Amino acid sequence: MCESNGEGKWDWIQEFPASATVCDAAGVILAMNDRAIAAFAADGGAALIGKNVLDCHPEPARTKFREIMAGRRTNVYTIEKRGVKKLIYQAPWTKNGAYAGFIELALEIPFEMPHFVRQ
Repeated sequence: MCESNGEGKWDWIQEFPASATVCDAAGVILAMNDRAIAAFAADGGAALIGKNVLDCHPEPARTKFREIMAGRRTNVYTIEKRGVKKLIYQAPWTKNGAYAGFIELALEIPFEMPHFVRQ
């Protein structure tokens, strides 16, 4: 269940077929969809909303994510956990053109997938 502060502004992530977590510019988690809540259940699930995302990362990942947030850079990588491969996409988001925080998407992907070069 995502937090929407009554405005519905995060409703789009609820049924998105990936884990989605949104934090503000200070790193405070604003919203998580059900997939993110389930993925982070052992760490508190929905209770993480309102907590700082940096507190959810062990070192050295915490320092790296702090640097990515400070630099407002996109960070993209893949992981494998419990036999599932995922693409992790962490990127800044803006509101009215101003930096507003970060969003993390975790999408399950196949181990073997086509790659196309288009011109």
